[in-house]
Formats: sequence, C-alpha cells, structure tokens
Amino acid sequence: MSYCNIHVLSMNNLSEDARRYALENLNETDENRRYCLENIRLWLQNDVPWIKGRSEDKYILPFLRGCKFNLTKTKMKLKNYYMMKRDRPEWFSNRNPLLPEIQALVKLGAFVPLKHTQDNKMVIIIRTAAHDPKIHTWNDVFKVGKMILDVACQEIVNAQIFGVIAIFDMTGMGFTHYKSMTPTLIKNVVFAWRNYHVRPKQLEYINSPTYINIALRIFKSFMTEKMRGRVKVHFGGVEEAQTIVAKDILPVEYGGSGESLNNLSQFWVEQLLKYRDWFAEDEFYKAEQTEASSIMN
Repeated sequence: MSYCNIHVLSMNNLSEDARRYALENLNETDENRRYCLENIRLWLQNDVPWIKGRSEDKYILPFLRGCKFNLTKTKMKLKNYYMMKRDRPEWFSNRNPLLPEIQALVKLGAFVPLKHTQDNKMVIIIRTAAHDPKIHTWNDVFKVGKMILDVACQEIVNAQIFGVIAIFDMTGMGFTHYKSMTPTLIKNVVFAWRNYHVRPKQLEYINSPTYINIALRIFKSFMTEKMRGRVKVHFGGVEEAQTIVAKDILPVEYGGSGESLNNLSQFWVEQLLKYRDWFAEDEFYKAEQTEASSIMN
C-alpha cells in the first residue's frame, strides 16, 4: 500500500518501483519513450489529419504505456479513443462540473477513486446502483465516471503504469437498473474499457445478486479473452471488498479505516471543479465527422 501525491506526479519523477515496473513490464526506457512519443506526434500530424488529437507527452504517454510501447497497437487505440469521443457525445460533450446532474452523481459516490493504492494500482469503487434510474440515466453515470477517471489518471500517474482495480458494488442493483442497460450500451461500455488511457487490471464484483452471471454473460461477449480473465464475482456482502484490497485503505462503509465515501465524493467534486476549463477545452479533441466511418453502433 502507498499514498498517492494527488497533486504533482509526472513521468519525470516516477518512484523507483514505477520506473522498474515500466522498464520490466511496459518496455519503457528513456530512449524508447522519446522515439515513440515523436513517432506518435508525427503520425497524428501527417497520417491521420482527421483526428484532432492531443500532441503533448502527458496525453500520449498513457496510451503508449497501456500498449507496452507497441506503436501499432497504440495507434489503433488512439484512433478508437478519438472516434469514441466523436461518436459518444452523451459521454464526452457538455462536461461542465457545475451541471446539477453531474454534481449530484459525484456527491452520490457513484464512482469513487480512493486516495491510496493497492500494490501500486489505483482502486476505484463503482457503486452501480447508487443512482435512481428514474432520475439519472446510465449515460449520465458513465459520463461522470469518465470525467473522474480523466482527472484521476492525470493526477495519479501510477494508474497509467500499474493499472486500476475496479470494485463494482452491486448493492441495490435491481430490475429498474438492468432494464435500461441494452446490449448496445454494454458493447459501448466494454469498448471504452478497452480503448481508454488506463488499463483495468481487476474487475471485481461484490455483493453480487445470484442472477449476475446472466448480465455478465452479455458483458463478457464483448470482452477479449484477457479481459474476461480479469473478472471475478464475489457473492458475499460489502465486506468482500476486504478480500480485494487492504482494510486500512477502504472507506468506513466497507468496514475499512480509510476516508468515508462522503469525504471522498466531496474531494472529487472539488477536483472536477479545478478541471472545469480543461473539460471545456478537451471537447475539441476528437475525430472529425467528415472522415473515417464510425466503428461504433
């Protein structure tokens, strides 16, 4: 377990553990990093002008790390990512942290990264039924989750290198939540997991209803074999979270001694507000409508 400096972490001041892991597992060396970053910049500029992509190191590097510095895979992931930003305006447009529906979902604790890591991985608690489906749509929930993830992964560089442990708390998940989760929506969610700028290393489902495998069967149908192998279902209560991460980093609501969900949610409200201008600017970066057919339904 380690505590993340939530404010100043960059590729230039990685911990020794992060440097060693990046070298041994991601093929990241100073020379390889420089070469690949320049290669991607030139590719964005010359080969895919229909993609309005960010060219700064800090935005390219997470994709390179996620693809272990394989340029072919990185370029495909970047294409998919920017096309997704074009094709999913319900997730990637009008991302103003002051909007009431966004504020409400963040405060509900629907998507809560913890401030401590487990084995250097960022831990996120996703409370799948924290929202009232009569008030908030799944698209609003996913929009907020991606907003928080965008901020968290910029602030916590370990997430780029070691990946993420996602704990899906299924407490309260019922028919009213499931009925609006269509196969197309599930396909798009899994596509986002595969093409985002951070790698999900563990997908842990806790407090799972007995019928969860029916729903997961649809999710898994869109997953790669590797991703399917990262899914684990726990049928106990919320205390099952303690079998996944250390008790002392978990919120008190999960029997831990860490910060409460309420405090963590308020923290992320404040973090999103700091990025208000960045969210507005980020809407510019996406594939253009006039080039390349959509790869998503």
